[in-house]
Amino acid sequence: MRSRRKVSILALTLLCVSLFTACPSKTNIGKILDNPDRYRDKEVGITGTVEDGYGVPLVGRAYKVDDGTGEIWVVSRRNGGSPRKGARVGVKGRVLQGFSFGGRNFGTVIEESDRRTK
Repeated sequence: MRSRRKVSILALTLLCVSLFTACPSKTNIGKILDNPDRYRDKEVGITGTVEDGYGVPLVGRAYKVDDGTGEIWVVSRRNGGSPRKGARVGVKGRVLQGFSFGGRNFGTVIEESDRRTK
């Protein structure tokens, strides 16, 4: 009975460690914009307010997020609507530089892989 409990605790600990290491770190936008090379091709998580956005038929959408430390464009090719202006969002994605989207050029952007709207 005692060894079964130890195995269960060990399995639960390993599960928790693997879940927490798989999550991107929450980063403020100012840090990303101050040092984009450090974050290039890395997955990050940000939260903020949607300031602007637009959709491009058959291509996807782009929207600007402001977290108080800076603003960054988030691009997404996933199906579904864009968050409305003023919405609070949490975004997970990969940092890219020199990105073209819908005929428009952007500097540093986040390519969305997941989003939560509050």
